[in-house]
Amino acid sequence: MTCPYEPSAAPGRHSGGLLTAEGPQGMETADGQWPLVLDPLVRRLDEETRQLRAAGPLVRVEMLGVRAWTITQHAEARRLLTDTRLVKDINQWTLWQTGEVTREWPLIGMIDSGRSMFTVDGAEHRRLRTKTAQAITPRRLEELRPVIEQITHQLLDEVATRGAEGGQVDLKSVFALPLPMSVISVLMGVDPQLHPRLHRLYKAFFSTQTPQEERHAVIEELDALYLDMVREKTARPTDDLTSALIQADQGGEPLTETEVAGNLQAMVAAGHETTISLILNSVRALLTHPEQLRLVLDGEVSWDAVIEEALRWDTPATHLLMRFASEDIEVGDGVIPKGDGVVMSYRAIGWDERQHGANADTFDITRPTPVRHISFGHGPHICPGAALSRVEAGIALPALFERFPRLRFAVPVEEIVNQPVLTQNDLRNFPVFLDG
Repeated sequence: MTCPYEPSAAPGRHSGGLLTAEGPQGMETADGQWPLVLDPLVRRLDEETRQLRAAGPLVRVEMLGVRAWTITQHAEARRLLTDTRLVKDINQWTLWQTGEVTREWPLIGMIDSGRSMFTVDGAEHRRLRTKTAQAITPRRLEELRPVIEQITHQLLDEVATRGAEGGQVDLKSVFALPLPMSVISVLMGVDPQLHPRLHRLYKAFFSTQTPQEERHAVIEELDALYLDMVREKTARPTDDLTSALIQADQGGEPLTETEVAGNLQAMVAAGHETTISLILNSVRALLTHPEQLRLVLDGEVSWDAVIEEALRWDTPATHLLMRFASEDIEVGDGVIPKGDGVVMSYRAIGWDERQHGANADTFDITRPTPVRHISFGHGPHICPGAALSRVEAGIALPALFERFPRLRFAVPVEEIVNQPVLTQNDLRNFPVFLDG
């Protein structure tokens, strides 16, 4: 390998690697395959998605200098996400065992993020996830509905104030970002004064442009913050998710404070980022497809259909890191060798023509889909916050368009670009006018 987190280059030769601002990139591997270099600056996501689809179902990729495999087809992803030979244990990863990947790789925190239900398998995963399921019950989510509605309308009041007299409003910073952060904070019992700090920390954690020394400091600060929260709730429990996780000791060994903190930290990271993207991607899709927006506003198509199609077409997570093959695994005509890392490219999976039809790369809220998308995952590790994210979007989107039916972009849609986050479909901002 070259430097452990710099994309390799092979001047004069190229076979499928993504084109970046610096030109074609790729590196021939021992099996003769050239990896597609995933752009850490996320400059041409649609192009990247189409190239992954064309190369699938099993594609060799390179992420910040590290080679892995990615899955791009719906059926293969569903199969592999329930295959017990594909594990979360980083010690199964050959590149980790040999020291070719170290703590200095910028994406390592998304793979080896401490002990939680997101990083273990089998009986231990069931134990940790069961405790969380005991805390996030349908009753608790239903009790949150009026809280979500109240927060939504308060934020829309702020949107209206910012857009008074025709001014431009950043829909992300004023609405889509504070909504899920506020909701999950109510759910977990987080002090609202921590919201700016949490957002700053997670933004730095996910960005591929954060210096590694700063990233280590961010991880340490997050670890300390959540441990303090768990200890505070242990001493003074209230009616919230954190307290429920601490007290969820039925049917076996209770969670340790480190396990509670790990579960909470991962859930906040995944939960609020996913919902931000879901809301903004839905709005962007509807504003660029006005005929479909009219179907929804006229009541001919449900908001649920909008949410599911947005989740499929413009997934909140682009590439989910990472699982490891504990033995050789056949995929189509290829094989994932034992010890190799595997990524799920959910955006490419959502564009699978075999699953969603010949026009799978287009947004269509009237699409007849025989089997639901898997943008929240599948199998034992399916996202535990999926129901909450759907509830939030199901309240936020109709309320937004009811309040501002003439909502429109304030800049050309091409100028609404992604953050430099390789794994998340995260927009920098979302400037709009409210008056049409």
